[in-house]
Amino acid sequence: MRPDSILTLSCPDRTGIVYRVSGLLFEQGCNILDAQQFGDDESGRFFLRVHFDRDPGQPIETIQNRMAGLATDFHMDWQLHDARRRARLLVLVSKQGHCLNDLLFRAHSRQLQVDIAAVASNHEDFGALAGSYGIPFHHLPVNADNRAVQEQQIIDLVEREQIDLVVLARYMQILSPRLCQALAGRAINIHHSFLPSFKGAQPYHQAHARGVKIIGATAHYVTSDLDEGPIIEQDVARVDHAMTPRDLVRLGSDTESQVLARAVRRHVEHRIILNGHRTVVFR
Repeated sequence: MRPDSILTLSCPDRTGIVYRVSGLLFEQGCNILDAQQFGDDESGRFFLRVHFDRDPGQPIETIQNRMAGLATDFHMDWQLHDARRRARLLVLVSKQGHCLNDLLFRAHSRQLQVDIAAVASNHEDFGALAGSYGIPFHHLPVNADNRAVQEQQIIDLVEREQIDLVVLARYMQILSPRLCQALAGRAINIHHSFLPSFKGAQPYHQAHARGVKIIGATAHYVTSDLDEGPIIEQDVARVDHAMTPRDLVRLGSDTESQVLARAVRRHVEHRIILNGHRTVVFR
């Protein structure tokens, strides 16, 4: 079986980018399996994702070295990924477990090509759930006095377990700028969206009291700007006057779980490229 890789890049838009990249891969005996591109007139940047395979005797380092030279010519930001490597995840959770439960099942059933290396929480509620999948659970309680110590424990866990992606699966703690910086580009959060006026506890109950007609969820990268990181995935669900707050919680939980799973999938399949404060998300 020929090993396959995924190349992602962005650079100032100009003629010849696809020609040069595809030519380089051809010269190295590679076969392009899928390619997607996007030129953004607003930012003037070009984005490309190429999935290709190569002869087993062709070292990937040769392609990396050739790409490094090409990247210099075109001022590219680029990454080359092993398409078959399963990403290692750390899932953070508090007292709402629907997103955690969904991710655990999808990983276990191979619907998501990831390995959940650990689950960590500021509460003990989901230790048994993680244990039922054979996944280590770390109880990391946090308060105003130990926040810096607790966040260092998270960083140590990320480094020790060689984590590729941290998933905040309804982790109800605000991350410090230091932790956000440590996890930049490799932490995804999920929260209720289309409910911008309903902050704090029980947002769905607040939404019900106001008679909303649409609820939804947003998955985005974590930044020090609370809930304002680059958006990866969103979805909505319609509600009506006959629904109770419990109905909204149930429907919202389903939407959150699906949106978060799609965002994780797009990240681990290297389909997301940052475009300033926005994202380019290839299908």
